Amino acid sequence: MASPEPSSTFLRLVSEETDTSELTVVFCDDVQQALCDQPPGGHSKHQQHRPGGSLQGQGADDNLWGLNRDKDPNVPLRNLPLTMQEKRDTRDRRHLQRRSIGCWESWRRSQSIMRRRCLEQMWQFLSELQPWRRTLHTIEGKFGVGVKVYFAFLRYLVYLNLLSCFLTGGLIQAPVIIFNRDRLHYSGSLQNISILHFLLGTGILEKSPVFYRFYKPVLWRQCLNTPLLFLLGVSSVLIFSLVVLVRRTVNGYKHKWMLGVRYSFNMSFKVFGSWDFCIQDSASAALKQRVIRDELKMDLEEEQYHLRVSQRTCRQKLWLCFIRLLLNFMVVVLLGGSFYLIYLATEFSQPGKLTENEFLRPLQQYLPPITITLVNFVLPHLFRIISKFEDYSLTVQVNITLVRSIILKLACLGIFLFSLYATLKDNSRENSSVCWENQFGQEMYKLLIFDFLACFTVTFFVMFPRTLLREHFPNNNLLKTMGLQKFVIPFHVLDLIYSQTVTWVGVFYCPLLPFISLIKLFLVFYIKKFAVRRCCDPAHRVFRASNSSVLFHFILLLGLLMAIAVLGLTLNKLPPSPQCGPFKGRSTVFNITAECVDSLPKVPRDLIHFMSSEAFALSLILAEIILLTSSMSQRSANNKCIERLKNMLVICSSDKWFLVRHQSAWPYSQSLESSDFAGSRQLSPTPLQEDLS
Repeated sequence: MASPEPSSTFLRLVSEETDTSELTVVFCDDVQQALCDQPPGGHSKHQQHRPGGSLQGQGADDNLWGLNRDKDPNVPLRNLPLTMQEKRDTRDRRHLQRRSIGCWESWRRSQSIMRRRCLEQMWQFLSELQPWRRTLHTIEGKFGVGVKVYFAFLRYLVYLNLLSCFLTGGLIQAPVIIFNRDRLHYSGSLQNISILHFLLGTGILEKSPVFYRFYKPVLWRQCLNTPLLFLLGVSSVLIFSLVVLVRRTVNGYKHKWMLGVRYSFNMSFKVFGSWDFCIQDSASAALKQRVIRDELKMDLEEEQYHLRVSQRTCRQKLWLCFIRLLLNFMVVVLLGGSFYLIYLATEFSQPGKLTENEFLRPLQQYLPPITITLVNFVLPHLFRIISKFEDYSLTVQVNITLVRSIILKLACLGIFLFSLYATLKDNSRENSSVCWENQFGQEMYKLLIFDFLACFTVTFFVMFPRTLLREHFPNNNLLKTMGLQKFVIPFHVLDLIYSQTVTWVGVFYCPLLPFISLIKLFLVFYIKKFAVRRCCDPAHRVFRASNSSVLFHFILLLGLLMAIAVLGLTLNKLPPSPQCGPFKGRSTVFNITAECVDSLPKVPRDLIHFMSSEAFALSLILAEIILLTSSMSQRSANNKCIERLKNMLVICSSDKWFLVRHQSAWPYSQSLESSDFAGSRQLSPTPLQEDLS
C-alpha cells in the first residue's frame, strides 16, 4: 500500500491592489525527497527521449504552460531558453520552414532579421560611446549601486542640459548670429575684465549673450522675429524637460509597481542566493561579503525594531508621541528661522543697500547664495540627527530626513525668489529704466556659480585635508571621534536637483544658463568622483537604490513645476523693461503670439482662435474624462486578469507537484502490489488441500 501523500501549502503572491500581501511559500521537502529517489540520470522513467535529444516530458511541460518558444522565427537562437541540442533542432526546423515558404516571405524574414541585427549593433555602439561608462562600473563595484545611482542621475542631467543647449542655441543664439552679426560686436574691452565680473555677472559679461539684455527686437517677418523665437526657445526647453521627466517618472513608477514593494526576500535567499559567482578578485569578494553582511544586519535591526515596537507600553507610547511633537516643533522653528534669514539676506543685498567698500560689496552681493548654501548644508545633517531621537526604523529615518530636506531646498529657493520678485517689482515701479530681467538673471547666475564654488571648497578644503589627517595621524582621538567620511547619497542628489531648478528658473533671463550648468555638471562629476574614491569609505548601511530613482525624478519634476510657476508669475505680473531685451516696448510678453496669429491666413487663424476658445476647452475636458475613465476601466480589467493568471500559476504548480509525487511513488506501490499478490498465492490453500483436510 502506498504511503499517504504529505500535504503541501501554496500561498499565492497577492498584488498591491488586494487586501493582503504575502510571499509565495511552497513547502516541498517531500517533493525534493521524491526527486532524490529517482535514478541518477535525473529523469523519471516516463520521460522518453525525442530523436533530437530533448525530452518529451519537457515538451509536454511547455505545452502545459502554453509556451511555444520557437514560434517566432525572428527571435535569435541565443535568446531562447533552450539547450544546445534543442537550439540545433530549432535551427533545422527554421531552415525547413524557409524552404517551404515562398521567396517573398523568405526575403521579408531575412530583411527583418538583418534590420534587427543592425539596430542591435547600433545600440551597442552607442552604449559604448556613453560617457563615464567604465567609471560608473568601477564605482558600483566598490561603493555599491546606491552611489552609482547618484552618478547616473548626474549623467542624466548632463544629457538634459545638452539638449536644452541645442534648443536655446538653435532658436535664440543662432538667429542672432545669422541675421544680426553686428550684435556680436558688443561694447567692452577684454582688458578691463576681472574675476569679479565672472563671479557677479557684471561688466562685459552683463552685455554679452549670456544675459537677457543683449538680445534686441529684430523683425525679419511677422512670425519670424527675435521675441517670438526667444519665447519659443525657452518654452521648448521647459516643455521638453516636462515631457521627458513625466515619461521617466511614470515608467519608473510602473516598473516599481510591477515589481511590488509589499514583500521581501527571506533570510535564506540572501544567505544562499545573493552571492555573485563571477567575482574573481579577492577585494571584490570581500566587498561583496560586507554588502551581504550589512544587508542582513539592517534586516535584523528592522526585525528588532518591530519587536521593540510591539512590546511598548501605553506610557512609553505617550512619551514617544510627546518627544516626536517636540522634535517636529524644533524642525518647524529651524525651517522658519532659515526662511527669515534668507529673506533678510535678499533684502540686504539689493543694489540700493550696497556698501561703498570694495571688499565688502562683492560679499554683500553674494549674501543670498551664501546664506542658502549654508542653510542647505547644515540643516539636513541636523534633520538626520533629530530623526535618530524620534525612534523610527532605519527606512523611516532616511525617508523622513529626505522629505524634510526636500521641503528645505525647494522652500528656501521659493522664499528667495519671492523676496527677489517683491524687490524687483518695487524697483521697476520707482525706476522704469532699470532692466529688472538682467538683475533676475544675475541672481540665478550667482546661485549657480556659488553652488559650484561650495562643492569645490567642501571637497578640496574640508574632506581632502580631513582624509590626509586621518592617514597621517591614525591614532588621534579627535579624528576617531569624528568618524569616517561617508557619501550621503540623498543629500548630494538634492544638491543636483537644486542646481537644475535654478537653471530652469533662470533660463528666460539668462539664455546661456543651460550651457553654464552643463560645464558645471562636467566639473562636478570629476570632483565628486575624487571625493568618493579618495575621501570617502563605503557605507556600512547600504542605500536602497531600488526605489530611489523614481523618487529623485519625482523631486526633479517638482522643481520643474516650481520653475514654471515662478516664470509664469514674473512674466504675467511684471511688465517687460522698456529699455532692454527683445520685448521692450510691449505691455506683456505673450502678446507677440497674438500678433503672429493675426497675420496668418483666415483658415489657420480661425482654427487657432477656436483652439483657444471655451468650446474647445470644454470638449477637451470631456475627451480627457472619457480617456481617463477608459484607462481606469482597462487598468481594473488588467488587474483582475493578473489575479486570475496568478491563481492559474498556483494551480498549475500544485498539479505539477502532485504528478511528481505520484510518479515517484508509482514504482514503490507497484512493487508492494506484486509482493502482496505473490504472498497471497503462497498462503491460500488449493482445492486438493481442502479436500484432504
